[in-house]
Amino acid sequence: MIEDPRTAEPPAPLPGTDKLFTLDPAVVHLNHGSYGTVPVPVQQEQERLRVEQERDPDGFFADLPRRVAEARAGLAAELGAAPARLALVANVTEAVSVALDSVPLAPGDRILVTDHGYGAVTRAVLRRAEEAGAEVDTVRLPLDTPDEDAVRDAVLAGTTGRTVLAVLDQLTSPTARLVAGPELLAALRARGVTTVVDGAHAPGMLAAPVGPDADFWFGNLHKWAFAPRATGVLAVRPEWTGRVRPLAVSWEHHHGFPANVEWRGTCDYTPWLAAPAGFRLLHELGAERVRRHNERLAAHGQAVLAGRLGLEPLPATPGVAMRALRLPPGRGETDGAAVAMMADLWRRRAVRTVVRPWPGGGVLRVSAQLYNRPQDYRALAAGLAELLAERG
Repeated sequence: MIEDPRTAEPPAPLPGTDKLFTLDPAVVHLNHGSYGTVPVPVQQEQERLRVEQERDPDGFFADLPRRVAEARAGLAAELGAAPARLALVANVTEAVSVALDSVPLAPGDRILVTDHGYGAVTRAVLRRAEEAGAEVDTVRLPLDTPDEDAVRDAVLAGTTGRTVLAVLDQLTSPTARLVAGPELLAALRARGVTTVVDGAHAPGMLAAPVGPDADFWFGNLHKWAFAPRATGVLAVRPEWTGRVRPLAVSWEHHHGFPANVEWRGTCDYTPWLAAPAGFRLLHELGAERVRRHNERLAAHGQAVLAGRLGLEPLPATPGVAMRALRLPPGRGETDGAAVAMMADLWRRRAVRTVVRPWPGGGVLRVSAQLYNRPQDYRALAAGLAELLAERG
C-alpha cells in the first residue's frame, strides 16, 4: 500500500512524549530503524541495575540466572512466544550465527536468501555455506511488487529439491517489506525446508510477532521495543531446542536451551534485565496508539519526499513505521555511493538516515518514532534536493 501524498497527513505528537528521549536537538534523527534510542525511564532502570551490580558483584551474578529467566518470561509474553523456546541474545547478528550453526548442512545442499536481506545476515549465510560446501541461491524480489502472494510465489519458485534452508526477513531492513508471512513459511515447511526468519524490526512494531511457523526466529528489542542496545531474542521451535549450538560454552551449558545460549560469563546483562521496562513504557503510552502514530508519520514522511523530489515511493506494509523510496538512476547504486550520500546529508542538514545500494537507483529509507516531527522530513527533502541538483 502506497499512501497518497495528498492524504498522508501527519499525526499530532502524542502528549507526554517530549521529554522521553535525550537525543541531540541539533540532529535530525530519521534512522530509528538502525540503532533506536533508549527512553529516559529505561535508561534510569538500567543505571539502577548497574549501581546494584557494583554494590555487590558476587551477589548480583549469583542471582542472575533467576533474574534473566524472569525477564525472559515477561518478554516472551509480549512477543507471543513460550519462555522455554525463547533465549535472550545480544542482537540478530549473534542470533543468526547460533541458528545457522545449529542446522546440519552437507556438500551440495542449497540455502535460499533474497536480495532484500540484511547484509550482515547474508554474510553469515555465505560463511556457513562455504564451511559446509553448500550453495546459496538469491531470489530477486521486485522493488515495486506490493503483493504478498507474488513474493511468496517468487520465493517458492526459487527452491529446488536440494533446498534445505531458507533465511528470510519478516520485515526487510532496506525496503520495509513483509516477506516471511505465515503462508510462505507453511509452504516451505511442507517442502521440508528449514526456515530462519530475521525479525529484527518486529518486536514492539508488530503485536506478538513470534509465530509458530519458523524453525528459528530472531529479533532486536532496541529498535521499536524501547530496550537498551545489546538486547535481542532468539525463538526456536521445540524440535530444534535440543540441537541448538551456543556460540560459547559456559556455566549454564548443562541446563540446555535457553540458558546455554544466554549465559556467557561476566558479560553485561543489565540491558536484558532492563528490557521489560521498555515494554512497560510502551503500554503506558498505549502500544496501539504509538504504532498508529508512527505508521502515519512514516507515511507522511514518504509523501513529503515523493511530492517534493519526485522520488518513487515503494510499497509499504501496513503497520510498519518505516518507508522506502527509490532514488533516481545512477544515485546510490553502489556501497560507496550510498555511504557518500548519507555523509553528504549529514554535512548539509545534520540528517541521519539510510541509503541502501540498489541497481538502477538506491533505496532511501526513513523511520518514524515519537520524537520525530514533520519538519524532520522537510529537512531531509531540502538536503536531498540540494545534493541531487548539485550532482545532476
